[in-house]
Amino acid sequence: MNNVFNQQQTLSLLEQLVNIASPSGYTANIMRFMGQFLQDHNIPYTKTNKGAIIVTFKGDNDDQHRLLTAHTDTLGAMVKEVKQSGRLKLAMIGGFNWNAVEGEYCTIHTASGKKVRGTILMHETTVHVYRGAGDLKRDENHIEVRLDEKVFSAQDTRALGIEVGDFVSFDARYETTESGFVKSRHLDDKASTTLLLQLMKYVKENSVKLPYTTHFYISNNEEIGYGGNSNIPEQVVEYIAVDMGAIGDGQASDEYTVSICAKDSSGPYHYELTQHLIGLAKAGNIDYKLDIYPYYGSDASAAIRAGYDVRHALFGPGIESSHAYERTHIDSLQATAALLYAYITSPMVEMED
Repeated sequence: MNNVFNQQQTLSLLEQLVNIASPSGYTANIMRFMGQFLQDHNIPYTKTNKGAIIVTFKGDNDDQHRLLTAHTDTLGAMVKEVKQSGRLKLAMIGGFNWNAVEGEYCTIHTASGKKVRGTILMHETTVHVYRGAGDLKRDENHIEVRLDEKVFSAQDTRALGIEVGDFVSFDARYETTESGFVKSRHLDDKASTTLLLQLMKYVKENSVKLPYTTHFYISNNEEIGYGGNSNIPEQVVEYIAVDMGAIGDGQASDEYTVSICAKDSSGPYHYELTQHLIGLAKAGNIDYKLDIYPYYGSDASAAIRAGYDVRHALFGPGIESSHAYERTHIDSLQATAALLYAYITSPMVEMED
C-alpha cells in the first residue's frame, strides 16, 4: 500500500491543478486537463452534460457499486459592474469572506479569451487619504478590482473586452516548505482531486482487482451546491465525498491526518459507513481524526438531498484556513491516500435486514 502514494508526482500534479483557473461556472479548461490526464494513462471516461467526468472500474461484484467524488471547481468572482472609474465591482462565486481575498492578485477572463490582470483591493485602501479605512466593512460595496491597464473610465475598461459576467479567478500562490507544508488557494478541493487521479492511475497501472464496480466522479459545481447530485448510476450503494476537513477552534481535524466527518450542516453521515472508514483507518494504522463540521456541505449531502438511495460518507485531508489562503501537510495527503486505497479494496458495509 505504501506505493500508492508517490509524493513527488502528487505534489507536481497538485501544483498544476491549483494553477488552472476554475471558479464554479468556468471549469472547461480544468476538465479538459482532467480528460487529457486520463487519456494519457489509458483510462476511459465519460462526460456529463454539466461537464463532470465519470470513470468506471469494473469490480468482481457488478450488482452493487461504489462511487467516490471530488470537485475541481473553486471559489472566485464575476464582474458585477464596470465602474465609471474603470475599476470593477465583483459578485462572489461560492462562500468566502471578502477580507480573505483583499490584496490578492487576480485575472479577469474575458469572453474573447483575453486575460487581464488586476488586484483586489478596498476602494478606500490609501491610508494617507481615507482616515479610518481599516474599520470599514469589507463587502461588495467597498471591494473592487484595480486593473493593471491604463484605464480612466468605464469606456476604457470595456475597450479591453471586459464586461459584466466575466469570470475573475484568484492567484493560487502555490508553495511547499521543507517541513512538509503545502500552501495554496484552492486546496479545497484540488488536493482531493489530485489524490483521486493518482489513485485511478495506480489502479490502472497495477491492474488492481476491486471487489465492487467503482466509479470516480470529478464534479465541477460543488462550491455552488449541486456538483454531484446527478448522473449517479442506479447500482451505487455507497457514495463517498472526498473533500477537505475543517480546522479551527473546537475542531478535532488537523493538517497531519485524514479527517472523517460524522456530521455537517446537512446532518449526520451514514453511521455504519462512517464506522467502516474508522475501522479501516485503525486496521491500517492510518492516522485519522473524527470530526463534525458546523458550516459545511458536500457532494454526498447534495446527492442525499436530490433523493438518491445511497449510504453516504465524507473524508479528506485537513485544510487550514479554508476558503482563504489554505494550507495542509504532506502527512495529511498521505493518510488520505492510504484510506482511499483501503476503502476501495475493502468489503462493503453489511447492513442488518
